[in-house]
Amino acid sequence: MNTNSNIYTVIYTTIIVVVVAALLSFVSQSLKGKQEANEKADTISQMMTAAGFGTKPEFQKIGNAAVLERYAEEIESAYTVDIEGNKVSDLPLDKVYSPSELKKQNYNIKGAGDAELPVFEFKNGITVVPIYGAGLWGPVWGYIAFNKPEGGVISIKGAYFDHESETAGLGARIKDDPAFQGEFAGEMPEFGSSNVFDIVKGGSPKNDDGSELLDNKIDAITGATMTSQGLEAAIDTWLGAYSKHFQAGMAIVTILESLEDQASVETEETKKEEE
Repeated sequence: MNTNSNIYTVIYTTIIVVVVAALLSFVSQSLKGKQEANEKADTISQMMTAAGFGTKPEFQKIGNAAVLERYAEEIESAYTVDIEGNKVSDLPLDKVYSPSELKKQNYNIKGAGDAELPVFEFKNGITVVPIYGAGLWGPVWGYIAFNKPEGGVISIKGAYFDHESETAGLGARIKDDPAFQGEFAGEMPEFGSSNVFDIVKGGSPKNDDGSELLDNKIDAITGATMTSQGLEAAIDTWLGAYSKHFQAGMAIVTILESLEDQASVETEETKKEEE
């Protein structure tokens, strides 16, 4: 065959393309299991970082197997709820949600379908839920952990956020800056409100002693207005969808606390009568 002909060039190019495509497909399939394991361990480490079981670097250091083992020791239950707060179904305890799965539920929350929102409860009473939305250059997502309700209110234990392509040193700080994520601890979202949470310039107003008020406001990232607004919208959307679930939980705890107080009073009265 004439190696200088057009036919030879087409055939040669076609063979090279087919071989390269086959090799890439083989490598992709070979690495798929490892990629999925890495993604699962990374997601679990994000959840456990939000819940206060450790930091992301600490979980990366101990490796995937140890992360999964620690999670199995700490997780109590996992299930989904709808926007009305009703339980839909139980989840396997090792089930996690990829960003693409969160994207689908984000679409459903906004009225395009029946949302099934995951809830992860740990043995120490911490509850973790995901959030998902749009940053400046791509999607942002993450996990927010809540303390067990007390006195009819619920506060944030911690948070961890991630992104696809936010600007390094600016919007990327939602992931890279532990101080920003740490601002969420102790804040109290306004469940049932159209404005569940605020990320605003200046953050929370101060007490007279200079300490921050415990409310639903934290300081936006300087120079990353669009990312901050996107993250705030994601939190508002998702925590708004979880509002009835959390409100029901707070109501139950309030009733139980009231019954405990009543029982305590009755016990004290009985002791006094016996004396």
